[in-house]
Amino acid sequence: MRNTTLCYIEKDGKYLMLHRTKKENDENKDKWIGIGGKFEEGESPEDCALREIKEETGLTVTSYQYKGIVTFVSDEWGTEYMHLFRADEFAGEIIECDEGELEWIAKEDLLKLPMWEGDKIFLKLLDSDVPFFSLKLKYSGDVLTAAVLNGKEFEV
Repeated sequence: MRNTTLCYIEKDGKYLMLHRTKKENDENKDKWIGIGGKFEEGESPEDCALREIKEETGLTVTSYQYKGIVTFVSDEWGTEYMHLFRADEFAGEIIECDEGELEWIAKEDLLKLPMWEGDKIFLKLLDSDVPFFSLKLKYSGDVLTAAVLNGKEFEV
């Protein structure tokens, strides 16, 4: 099982998104996602999120919220626990990312982008005032086959 983080950095009604186009053997190839990555030894979810944001964007986040945990179950990639964050204050200038292109995307345009179907579920949760949540997403290949929100089946 892998532990990862994902953060959606918000500014002026937009999220900073990463179009994953540069890595070989990338399970997220050609998809748009938030900013994040895998835990390093001894890191907390917050440590990992802040480090990954700095490495991938050059930004230093100064205000963020830990919004939920997403359990991905995949027949191709194994199980992953993704710790989900939203940030609304930061300092610094955006740098070039070695994993793809960074772009500010208006929230109302997000769901039109190529992304995992399950990402659309937690993006909607991020934009509502739901408390900390647990979301389990089950995939067969690239197809979302089940979603469970806080222990209850969720319509896919």
